Amino acid sequence: MTFAPAPYREHSRDIRAVVFDLDGVLLDSERITRVMWARAGKEYGIQDVETAVRDCTGSSRPDQWAYLRNKYGDDFPAEEFRERCSELFHEHVDRHGLPLMPYSREILSYLEDRGYALALASSTNSATVRRELSEAGLLSFFRTVTCGDQVLHSKPDPEIYIRACASIGVEPSACVSVEDSPNGVRSAFSAGMICVMVPDQIQPTQEIERLLFRCCASLEELKCFL
Repeated sequence: MTFAPAPYREHSRDIRAVVFDLDGVLLDSERITRVMWARAGKEYGIQDVETAVRDCTGSSRPDQWAYLRNKYGDDFPAEEFRERCSELFHEHVDRHGLPLMPYSREILSYLEDRGYALALASSTNSATVRRELSEAGLLSFFRTVTCGDQVLHSKPDPEIYIRACASIGVEPSACVSVEDSPNGVRSAFSAGMICVMVPDQIQPTQEIERLLFRCCASLEELKCFL
């Protein structure tokens, strides 16, 4: 799965920082999210929820509400539906826990030891992100955490990644983004970053592949070039 399009091959020697997405990259949450959206979809009697959750992955709540109303009609209770998805998600996590993605802790420790500045950019709200990172024992790895409630426009808009890079004082061109979703890759690429994808629930299309420096089977593969 690993590849490096020619225009990006020389970037790795100039990298100073790595900015991670959270859900589906460090935490194994996207898999649970898809199941809970499907369950909520049955409760609300809506179709094609698989497409909806795919298209909404990596975006903020307000953007998801707008998408859902566009897809299911202006009278669709988008905020109520998303709240129900969240309720089902947290009921599951409270009962079973929220597991880490493979090599999450190991790669953060490896990158920290090698002197990279580490930051996080997640479309989820700050309180949830910080709680989940703290509970997972990962919060201390990050110099800064930039979240969806700190920006006006969520992924695929580049704002969150521009802010994340600025927060650690590193130009986007010297920062790797680590993403699992097309919206996240589009956001990071538009910000001028070096894009790495570790696919979780969504595989890259040809459009997304053209934006990538690397596509990795797991976080462990970051060691091949960082």
